[in-house]
Amino acid sequence: MLLKTQRTTANARGRRFAIVASKYNARYVNSMLKAARETLYRSGAVEVLVVRVPGAFEIPVVVAELAGRTENKLSAIICLGVIIRGETTHAQHIAEAVTNALVHLQIEYFVPVIHEVLLLENAAQARARCLDAEHNRGLEAAVTAIEMAKVMGSL
Repeated sequence: MLLKTQRTTANARGRRFAIVASKYNARYVNSMLKAARETLYRSGAVEVLVVRVPGAFEIPVVVAELAGRTENKLSAIICLGVIIRGETTHAQHIAEAVTNALVHLQIEYFVPVIHEVLLLENAAQARARCLDAEHNRGLEAAVTAIEMAKVMGSL
């Protein structure tokens, strides 16, 4: 069952975020990107840096570069991508590699990395999770980023 996206009233005032978004499956990713960016700014973020990469596999190296910066440290990094299964196991391999890399990066750099690189079965699932305003995973990623920035700031 697909749950509705939770909206936030959380305050991101003064916080800096980055979004690393795949260009592949652009229609879906662009919709998530728009929702994430709007949510962050509406919540008071001072900066939302957007970096576009060719595909999902390229996301972790950019996350590593951004997370490793000591000046102007980011409050959280959101990763957006859509991988749709095909006839081979390639999509599964990409999704697992990205997931494993992102887990390690957030632990290594102590920067929350919000994982919304979606591995989906078909275009219908992508439409439901990316284009439908009630289920947009970009908005959900932004809410999670704001909440994690607050948690990390309280430690």
